[in-house]
Amino acid sequence: MSEKIKVAIVGLGNCASSLVQGIEYYKNAKENEFVPGLMHVNLGGYHVRDVEFVAAFEVNAKKVGKDIGEAIFAEPNNSDVFAKVGKIGAKVYKAPVMDGINKYLAEVIPISKRKDVDAVKVLKQTGAEIVLNYLPVGSEKATRFWADACIKAGIGFINCIPVFIASDKKWAKKFEDAGLPVIGDDIKAQVGATITHRTLVNLFLDRGMPIDRTYQLNTGGNCDFLNMLERERLKNKKISKTNAVKSQIEARGLKIRDEDIHIGPSDYVPWQKDNKVCFIRIESRNFGNLPHDIEVRLSVADSPNSAGVVIDAIRCMKLALNNGLKGALIEPSAYFKKSPPKQFEDRQARRMVEEYIERYGKK
Repeated sequence: MSEKIKVAIVGLGNCASSLVQGIEYYKNAKENEFVPGLMHVNLGGYHVRDVEFVAAFEVNAKKVGKDIGEAIFAEPNNSDVFAKVGKIGAKVYKAPVMDGINKYLAEVIPISKRKDVDAVKVLKQTGAEIVLNYLPVGSEKATRFWADACIKAGIGFINCIPVFIASDKKWAKKFEDAGLPVIGDDIKAQVGATITHRTLVNLFLDRGMPIDRTYQLNTGGNCDFLNMLERERLKNKKISKTNAVKSQIEARGLKIRDEDIHIGPSDYVPWQKDNKVCFIRIESRNFGNLPHDIEVRLSVADSPNSAGVVIDAIRCMKLALNNGLKGALIEPSAYFKKSPPKQFEDRQARRMVEEYIERYGKK
């Protein structure tokens, strides 16, 4: 029997639902074939099925106290169901609310009246090695609470939202001093808005064409977009998404004015559910300084798009734990996250991750 990777999830929303379903869906994937939806069937000696969920933390009364395999389908989750998941033998525990729920989410999420658990105690009791942070955007205090809980419990932390932990020198140092690894920040989907936008920007620049103006507009109907109707919670989200694209321009020694780049969530459309629609426009100049522009529309199942990346991030984190790595993990963060400690062009980041896997994978 292969070694399991024991994972605890904070925030059992659509992204977590897609991830848990994905482990079931791909459990029998063949390692010697190209498998649609996976970047790696086996990563460093770990198959997708080696990921095991041992605990989840939530505030939703419809999820707390239930088995994870049941709770991932509770309202207001509305992601696509592509795999049948029975009970997996891991419980959903009551987490502190803190700043995890805003005025919009409060309308659709009934808060459990159960007592908050001792997070560190539960993490230790369940044998969790890694905490996966899927809290709503804007959960600044709650994210720092869980990062601190990981340090106290002695486990790795993967931050999938735009609160700066791995990319914050003080927090990265806290993990380093504790001898623990951290991957972050803000998940970059498999082929989502950010990586598509970055790739197009690099295509233009590779072909000798400047980026004069650009925007990225997004709409969706899941709780992520509902939460982001509260614009005050979007500060770090806009910074994260904007810098992910802007960094590709600045890496060439070029500049773009703040007023000429606009990237961020735009609106909540309930009937879209977990489908995300993205509109990208780039204005440039080609040979003879003549105007050139491109517009792209991307439509994608939002949560599964992130789950395919998180499956790899989990296994890269396991390799770090096996090899005693500590602090912010540069290679996985650069490829899997929008706001890593250091930005790289995506093709380079991919090569770095492959070298990381080769270096630290099980021999």
